[in-house]
Order: sequence, then structure tokens, then C-alpha cells
Amino acid sequence: MEVEAEVEADAGASQKLQKMLASAGMGSRRDMESRIEAGQVTVNGVTATLGQRVGPSDKVMLDGRHVKLNFEVELPRILIYHKREGEIVSRDDPKARTTVFDALPRVRNGKWIAIGRLDFNTEGLLIFTTSGELANRLMHPSFEVEREYSVRIMGELSQAQMRSMTAGIMLDDGKAYFDRIAEMGGEGSNRWYQVIIKEGRNREVRRMFEAMGMMVSRLIRVRFGMVNLPPRIKRGQMLELESVQVAAILKWVDLPVPAQLPQNRPQDKKR
Repeated sequence: MEVEAEVEADAGASQKLQKMLASAGMGSRRDMESRIEAGQVTVNGVTATLGQRVGPSDKVMLDGRHVKLNFEVELPRILIYHKREGEIVSRDDPKARTTVFDALPRVRNGKWIAIGRLDFNTEGLLIFTTSGELANRLMHPSFEVEREYSVRIMGELSQAQMRSMTAGIMLDDGKAYFDRIAEMGGEGSNRWYQVIIKEGRNREVRRMFEAMGMMVSRLIRVRFGMVNLPPRIKRGQMLELESVQVAAILKWVDLPVPAQLPQNRPQDKKR
């Protein structure tokens, strides 16, 4: 696969602070905006303001720690992981349950950012990246990135119910609908369906089936945008994408691609 180089003309010029912090792997852009508003970021010793621009000569501190900002276009890392049921997508859990971050490889000068979440009882594709800007592009509702799920229920939907789920049904937090729903067969009373949705509201897929009087017994995310969960990646396994694959994803979401792609991704030490 050939990827054309797209480099921002003003890569070396000043950039918005929240964008640069997200690009440095400190968190999503929304997270960085919240941290700036909370007064946790300084620029040259002065408390930063939202929307402030910074350049290569500025010294940026987050929670009292110096953050190295890179104004050149770099290739981020992207990791896909097959989440198991019983894992949480959080670094901090008062109940000390198993978290998906436990097994991830260590990142130098940054951290892994989860693109979207899956609830405790849902398995399937999770994407992690070191780029907060990429995470923002893939998660923000305005980009309407497709999420595809395989759903197993006890019982069978009628054609009228399936039409209702694509036309839209009311949930507690507003109207929700599937862009597509298709029967995928099954055995006995267990039936499988494929659904595509462009939102990431909490337990939205489960709640839509529950609104039809159906209980979901198994829920697997198999695709997020242009990224599919490869069948060879079993539960609990992960795969880091190659440079060309990462570049293709950046191009797909209209983010700049470095002029020169590294031949191999650097593998950091495992935890």
C-alpha cells in the first residue's frame, strides 16, 4: 500500500497548546483542554489559558513536569487489542479489577490512549495510540466513525423491530439508531446479529436491544472505522500496526503523514 506524504506547511510554527499536548501523548485533546482550564499547565512559568499557542522555544509544564513538545510531524504508534470480558478500560479502579492497560507495552515520553471504551461485559476490538490528536479524530461525534458489533441474544427480532432500530428508538438519553442491522444466524434460541452504529454512548447497543425486550448474552466489537479485529488475534492478545498501516489511518482521518516512514516500529520494553 502506497501512502502519499502530507506534511503541514507550518509544522515548525506555533500551534495550539492543547493540540501539542495531545500529540505528545499526554491524553486526548479534550483531556488536555480540561487540564488547562484547571490550571495544571504552565507556559514559561505562567499558568496557561485555553487556546494559547506555543512554539519550539516555549517551556511547557504539566503538573510540574516538563513536557517535550515535537513540532515536526512524527508517526504515532497504534496498537490493537482483543479485550476479554471482565476487563475494564481504565487505569484507576477502586475495586482493583483487571484493566486493559496492565499488559500493554511501555511507552517512553508518553502513554497509551484508548480510542473509545468497551464496558466490563463486552469483548472485542480496542485501539490504543500514542497520539491524542488521532484519538480525538476517531472518537469525536462529528467524525461519525462506524463501530461494528456482533451481538448474540436470546430470542429473535421481528422485521418490524429491526426496522424500528434503524429508524430510531428513544432511550433515556435521547434517540438512538443503528445504521445497519443484519441477521447472522444462530443455534436454538440463540440468534446472532451484526449491527453498525456511529455513536459511543454508554451501553448503547445493549440498551437498544433491551428496548426491544431482548437481553444481550454476548457482545463483540469487530471493527472501529477502517480497523478490523483480525481473527488470529485471540482474546487477551495484541498487535502493533506497521508503519504503512499507521500512515493509512492518519491519511483516512486527514492528519499529516511524515515524509519518511520508518521501516519498523520501535518496540518498547514490556512491563
